[in-house]
Amino acid sequence: MFYVPDGTERCGYYECEDCGSRFLDRRIAPTLVCPYCGKEVDMEIGPDEEMPVVKESAKLIQMLTGEDVEKYDTLLSLAITGGDYSWI
Repeated sequence: MFYVPDGTERCGYYECEDCGSRFLDRRIAPTLVCPYCGKEVDMEIGPDEEMPVVKESAKLIQMLTGEDVEKYDTLLSLAITGGDYSWI
């Protein structure tokens, strides 16, 4: 699960086109590599291996600031845990 640290003032709210996952990230860009289904490029490849293609399938839905960051973080936590908010 991917959450933003406490005290984050600005973050992006993303949705992956491939797997449909929604998440928050402190990096703000039009597209990112999905942390659930995407893979970051491993630069330590051998001479016989092909360079993997990075697919940025998570698109920015909304940029959140201030109190909205904490609200969305809590809502995503509740959605993932099925409503068990006792650990928050």
